[in-house]
Amino acid sequence: MALGVLTFYAASMLPTVAGQQIGPQVFPMVIGGALIVCGSMIMVGVGSAFEDEEKFVVSEDGDLVEGDEAEKVVDRLGASGAGGWKVIMPPIALFFYFLASEKLGFWLSAFVIILALSQTMGAKLRWSLVVSFIAPALIHLIFYKLLRVPLPIGLLSFPWV
Repeated sequence: MALGVLTFYAASMLPTVAGQQIGPQVFPMVIGGALIVCGSMIMVGVGSAFEDEEKFVVSEDGDLVEGDEAEKVVDRLGASGAGGWKVIMPPIALFFYFLASEKLGFWLSAFVIILALSQTMGAKLRWSLVVSFIAPALIHLIFYKLLRVPLPIGLLSFPWV
């Protein structure tokens, strides 16, 4: 919560841009406000009921084990190395955006990144595709119309550009 208060205060000190209703302070203030709300919810204990230990099915007979015991079973079966991609995919996605966004444009780059990250996290392909189409358009609309920040056009242009 303190980080949110500090972020909100620091953002409010940023200078405004002449002729624009929304300046550079708006986005950090929204983030600061969200941090304050999330910190408050954590302090009150919202969501603590969701922290119960999960049980996993580890055999065809339907035997259940607690989370710690399930990790031992996974290690014994040799499947524990599969999670490594989940750790390195976000940095790979950032490097991909840095290297490809000027040529491909924001829409295609964001589509590939969202699709790859959602598939890495185990989402169903249908939902990954839907989110990969909708999210870049919404993000671009916010940056282009609301924040007035140009994003790379590349091969495909948005209708509002």
